[in-house]
Amino acid sequence: MRNTTKLKHLLIKYTATFNLEDEGLFHLMIQDKFNRNKNAIFEGKSYAIVLDRAYRYMMKEIKTGEAEIL
Repeated sequence: MRNTTKLKHLLIKYTATFNLEDEGLFHLMIQDKFNRNKNAIFEGKSYAIVLDRAYRYMMKEIKTGEAEIL
């Protein structure tokens, strides 16, 4: 899956903030649009790494949410 597609899916559910530190470390903070108390921070050496981690986190959250409903 392309990074732009992952980002599009993330932005449907989360508000995202990207930051690049002086050492070249990327930070991505996401906050759930529907439950403002849920947020997460991801760090990595590249944009693709942090985006992938956030996407996997979102998919895990969706899957566990569906399991609780059933």
